[in-house]
This record gives sequence, C-alpha cells and structure tokens, in this order.
Amino acid sequence: MNKIIAAALTALFLISGVVIAAEQDQLDHPSCSYCGMNRVKFAHSRMLIEYAEGPSVGTCSIHCTALEFANAIDRLPVTIKVGELNSKMLIDAEQAVWVLGGDRPGVMTKRAKWAFADQAAAAEFIASHGGEIIDFEQAMTATYEDMYRDTKMIRAKRAAKKKMMPQ
Repeated sequence: MNKIIAAALTALFLISGVVIAAEQDQLDHPSCSYCGMNRVKFAHSRMLIEYAEGPSVGTCSIHCTALEFANAIDRLPVTIKVGELNSKMLIDAEQAVWVLGGDRPGVMTKRAKWAFADQAAAAEFIASHGGEIIDFEQAMTATYEDMYRDTKMIRAKRAAKKKMMPQ
C-alpha cells in the first residue's frame, strides 16, 4: 500500500512540476498589465510579449495586447505568445491559426479573436461556433478596428457593476 501511495505522490509531483513550468508566465504576470484581469482564469486568451530589451508584459487578451503595442511603440517584441483556446498553453501568436467571430463571447471584445495551434482545431471550432480563419496580422487589425466599440462596452459594464456595489 505504501508503494502505491509513494508512486501516486511521485506522479503528482512530476505532473505539478510540468504545470508550474507551463504556467511560469502566469506566476510572473498573475494579472493583466492593463485591465487587471486574472491571467490564470483567462489562460485561454492570455498573451505574453517578450521584448529585446526586457522586461516581458503579460496581458489577458489580444485587446490588452493591442493597448500594450500602442503604448510601447518604441519597444521591439522578440516573441509574442498567446494562450491556445483548447489547451490553454502558450503558442507563438504569429504562427497560430486565428478565428475571428463566431457565437462564443470574446475576452474584452464583442467580436472574438481565438488562437489555435493548428488548422484542424480552428476548423472544428468554426463548425461548432462559426467564425472565419485569419492570421495574426488580421487578428491585430480587427482588434484595432474594434477598439473604440469594445472600450465603450467595457466602460458601460464597469459602470453598471459599480452601481450595483453597496456605497
């Protein structure tokens, strides 16, 4: 019995070590640099920007990444990573297959932008939820196009939430 418990604990420690390593960006950046949202809760949409001159920046979404890029116009990103919708693991944002739109609500945006590791996963999502396949450049362009409308939506939601809080 002790051997079974020891084996189970060893397996648990090994698995937890992998999880911790996979989520190092979430430990380094637990909340979004712009909106404060929890990046662990939004692991499926989080982004990590690593700059040539350091330090990295963690955001909850492509919306907040667009804010970062606009504010850090003189900084050169070396890598841009995004949480893959299904696995929640970080993948290269520029190599990801992106889906624009569909019936699933986006993070910080009305028109969703989701990243997938491969074409098959994106096609499966589209079959269930709609949307269209795009690349990273198109996803960023759509993000900037949506920025004003999304910012108004976020402000309205926060104002309504504030009204509901006891004074």
